Amino acid sequence: MISLIVGLGNPGDEYKKTRHNAGFLLLDALANKYAASFSYESKFKADVAKIMVGGKSVRLIKPQTFMNKSGLSVRACANYFEVPVEQILVAHDELDIDVGLVRLKFGGGHGGHNGLRDIIAQMSTKEFYRLRLGIGHPGDRNKVVSYVLKAPSKIEAQLLDEVICRVTEEIPAICRGEYQSVMGRLHGK
Repeated sequence: MISLIVGLGNPGDEYKKTRHNAGFLLLDALANKYAASFSYESKFKADVAKIMVGGKSVRLIKPQTFMNKSGLSVRACANYFEVPVEQILVAHDELDIDVGLVRLKFGGGHGGHNGLRDIIAQMSTKEFYRLRLGIGHPGDRNKVVSYVLKAPSKIEAQLLDEVICRVTEEIPAICRGEYQSVMGRLHGK
């Protein structure tokens, strides 16, 4: 069961359409689908919205701390709303997955992702769900930072939009805890 969905990204217009903001893009799509709006909550240093999924309240948070400090917002929100860490889903960009693909998983390391690294450090555990939105890899490790902080090509943006649409359709099943069946549907495409 998921009661807190975190989208990772960086605040500010210059980052809005970048690959690194895939998590924010997903949460924006969810807020739009469920007719919710975000408002800034200073105690969480995050934009927060609440949606109703299958009669259950689910909070959406977009940390406004910049990627490297995302865990501060996640910890503050989880503590305030008394959300156990295993009921948290973190949506983030993933270099090691091709554009247009998505993976749902539980636990694991940070894989070099600074947002995940900080959440793991702040929560003192790796035991939370991740929704890994593929953005592809530039091929050269030295180009990763500039790659993630740039907007995707038109084709990549379209593929990411399609994945986000598929994921938004699966959110009710994810929130109900139907992880295996969701993985089968999402990973099968």
